[in-house]
Amino acid sequence: MSSGSQSGNPAPGKPAVERWYGARKPAAHGAVGNPDGLRIAIQGEPGSFSHEAALRLVPDACILPQSLSADVFAALVSGAADAAAIPIENSLAGSVLEHFDLLLAQDVQVVAETLLRIRHNLIAMPGATLGGLQRVFSHPVALAQCKRYLAAHPHMEPFAFYDTAGSVKQLVELQDLNAGAIASSAAAQFYGAQILDAGIEDNQENYTRFFLVRRAPQAVTAPDSNKISLAFSLENRPGSLVHALSQLSSLGTNLTKIESRPVHGKPWEYIFYVDCQIGSAAEGDRAITALQPLCAMLKVLGRYREALT
Repeated sequence: MSSGSQSGNPAPGKPAVERWYGARKPAAHGAVGNPDGLRIAIQGEPGSFSHEAALRLVPDACILPQSLSADVFAALVSGAADAAAIPIENSLAGSVLEHFDLLLAQDVQVVAETLLRIRHNLIAMPGATLGGLQRVFSHPVALAQCKRYLAAHPHMEPFAFYDTAGSVKQLVELQDLNAGAIASSAAAQFYGAQILDAGIEDNQENYTRFFLVRRAPQAVTAPDSNKISLAFSLENRPGSLVHALSQLSSLGTNLTKIESRPVHGKPWEYIFYVDCQIGSAAEGDRAITALQPLCAMLKVLGRYREALT
């Protein structure tokens, strides 16, 4: 019997861990949810935090799980998906830098955002016990956000896996009573596992900001949009960034985020990503007009309604 088809309770030790990685099946591509709803691509498995965020953004959506972030954008740009729900920033781990690059590279627009409280849970097979768990699998970021809990339970050895919900999926497929997973309550429900311990994250002020992204021709700006995201590059000379930001300040535009990313193939040159609160569409237009003469490149990534906790 191959490692991918073995079921039952694996023997402890290295072979059990090898079965986990040998049988890994990232991101099944079957659609989940309302087949007639807006098709939203996500990175990760059904039951993931991205799945939860997508349904918060569009409650009756049809979810299209993808293996990689690049696959999410490829599905959107090709028309296989109508929209994409992507994490852009976590309040503890920081920005998802790859997604900034993909937003800039593709002809897409941000049309909405949401904030999702990230609540981690220790999940296991029905019938498993906390004391019987020898291993716990999850995405490296999730493991890092539960360090204190894992340190308090040293009998469980942590292992990095490709996805939070994917670790629950694998747990159920292998029927491994000696392993646990750290993921959302939605993942436990979706795959038929049980929550042994809820809310095990070290810091309860753990939020992830998600964008809803559409192809630019289909993007519609909400009338009550009060936030704008921009990407721009500047000439490499003293004071250029300060001068650009001072133009925004002079308009009374509130800068809520700034991020820099290197320009590929041009050492020590950068793309700057900024989020600004705007009181009206006209204020957003004035901000763009003020920046344009100063920028070698300027792209509006989107205008949307600011999400609140």
